[in-house]
Amino acid sequence: MVNQVAGSNATDQDVKTLVPFKYGSLPLGSITPSGWLRDQIQLSADGLGGHLYDFYRYVARSTWLGGDFEYSELHESAPYWFNYIVPLAWVLDDQRLKTQAREFLDYTLENQAEDGWLGPEKTRQTRGIWARSLLCFGLVQYAEADLTQTDRIVDAMHKFVALVHSMLKDSFTGLLQNRDKGDKFDPYGFGVSRTHELPISLMWLYENHPRGNEEAIWETIELMFEGGRKGSRDWTTFFVNGVFPKLGTGTFKTSGFTHGVNLAEGLRYPTVLYRWNKNSSLIQQTYDAVNMTLEYQTSLSGSIIGDEHLGGLSPQRGSELCMAVESMFSYAYLYRFYGENKFADRVELAAFNALPAAMSPDWWAHQYVTQTNEPWSKNLTANPFFNVVTYANTYGLEPNFPCCTVNHPQGYPKYVASSYVKKGDDDLVHMLLGPTSVKTDLKGKAVTISCDTNYPFSDELRYKINSETDFNFYVRIPEWTVKQKAKVHLAGDEAKNFTVGNGLHRFFVKKGQTSLSVQLPMEITTVTRNQTIGVYRGPLLYAADIEYLYTPHQPLNWTDRTPLDNSEVSPHSKDYVLEPTSEWRYAIDPSTLKVSEDCPKNTKLANPVFTRGGSPIRLEVDAYPIDWPETLGTAALPPVDPIVDRSTKATLKLIPFGAAKLHIAQFPIAKFE
Repeated sequence: MVNQVAGSNATDQDVKTLVPFKYGSLPLGSITPSGWLRDQIQLSADGLGGHLYDFYRYVARSTWLGGDFEYSELHESAPYWFNYIVPLAWVLDDQRLKTQAREFLDYTLENQAEDGWLGPEKTRQTRGIWARSLLCFGLVQYAEADLTQTDRIVDAMHKFVALVHSMLKDSFTGLLQNRDKGDKFDPYGFGVSRTHELPISLMWLYENHPRGNEEAIWETIELMFEGGRKGSRDWTTFFVNGVFPKLGTGTFKTSGFTHGVNLAEGLRYPTVLYRWNKNSSLIQQTYDAVNMTLEYQTSLSGSIIGDEHLGGLSPQRGSELCMAVESMFSYAYLYRFYGENKFADRVELAAFNALPAAMSPDWWAHQYVTQTNEPWSKNLTANPFFNVVTYANTYGLEPNFPCCTVNHPQGYPKYVASSYVKKGDDDLVHMLLGPTSVKTDLKGKAVTISCDTNYPFSDELRYKINSETDFNFYVRIPEWTVKQKAKVHLAGDEAKNFTVGNGLHRFFVKKGQTSLSVQLPMEITTVTRNQTIGVYRGPLLYAADIEYLYTPHQPLNWTDRTPLDNSEVSPHSKDYVLEPTSEWRYAIDPSTLKVSEDCPKNTKLANPVFTRGGSPIRLEVDAYPIDWPETLGTAALPPVDPIVDRSTKATLKLIPFGAAKLHIAQFPIAKFE
């Protein structure tokens, strides 16, 4: 049963209010990472994420900064970058990155057109709204993080809204292309599939800084949704049983709806719309959208399977990196609105599996698509993907299309920024688990909470709290937790089993200093798909530990896969070929799964942790070599019920999926003679 967040349809009395979130967000910078999570984010800052501004042509010489480089008519590269550099800079409190963000902010606002347009475009034919949605995500985060810049950001947003309002009223100019007028700002309709994205920022403006312009903001939100409907991209018509695809490409007609990144973003569409129109049927449709996506189109690692368009549940097909970080953002948004535990679980699943698997250990290279079963990473001899190139599963600078290069670094910084939320005005919830600290005010009094943990590599969360007031502190308890074994311990009391309501355990924290801990026992679990099996322990997916040889080479240009000139790359940036040097063709006996190495408590984890030698946890299982052919340049679909010879038994080591850059995670199940 779903929560009825608000009542039925709108009335005259409440039509100008937005349905509130169940939990309130905290300003960017209030929450900071520690432990392994900070290590990963620092690697991003020291890698591609923190250096694209220095060398990457689609950022450093973007048209947004007076240059002449864009990878598409969408002009989205620098706005994608801005959307991540702001949270990356503030969760690390990194002055170098803050300077990058400030320079971009200054240039963008100082060059705002007289009519209010934000961006480099000068003609109606090139002025597309979509990239401004990304820009506004960054502006909102900046306005909350640095109050000295709030007024000028809000000034610019109001000028922009006034212009966009008039553009949309004029036959949806900037959203729907008019070929008769030579429009070329969005030839593939990406912005039309994402009409709910700008309203997210406009709703923030409406609720926090309306300045008497409520009517124009409200109507602009309405016009964005109306334009999407006029452009045949109303997601409520797609998230319907019988319409939503249950298999991969070849079984449906592709459209903006079946594009994987669009779907990852589209998961938040019904709820964004519901906030505005209060049509309560959209609550159930949100749950339907999520459930269908999880059942039919989601990888074991927590991302959508789609190599541009949806791939069903095939472990051969790719999951685009953008889908991982956009899924994380969507599920975090949905949890904050509904408080539904499984939404937060989905954030963690993608964050701990799909995202790190796609990144090189030093965060200087990434994949465009990651396969569930990926015995090698190189230019494939054939193509198992729908609409990406054979080079797309390599680790590199821009291995298929540059969107993932400029979008992936948002993942962990936004995870941190969403990890604590307010419950009402007086209480706090630890929503996304991990090593983080929060400093905020409750009832006008200072509160600091630090969580010392190796989660998800260990099962214990240890909190130290300093508070000038009494308050309720809630810890989210994941659905996979073995609840009958779970314990909570408040300093001075005996450890005891916890009680869970709506996925939360409540502690009453008194003024002063408090120490407490939560233990979330993890057991090995399995998921069966098409008579094959995936292995989990807690929120971590496990994969075969495939040894490999990696060979670096000059990064290739995504357009023609010729080497980029040295002037276009950083000396640290390479593309890689990963070839396996150990066997991967095994069927396993799931009944023999066990933990062979566990994470010692209070141990500092290796940095980087998502590498073959970095993970503190290993599982093992009895495995048997089988005949597993190759098709389309990669491992064929896992054989079903392969008959094995008991005398060939081997012990197969399994490590976290994110650490296994080559991996098999969807295993054949051994059948004995």
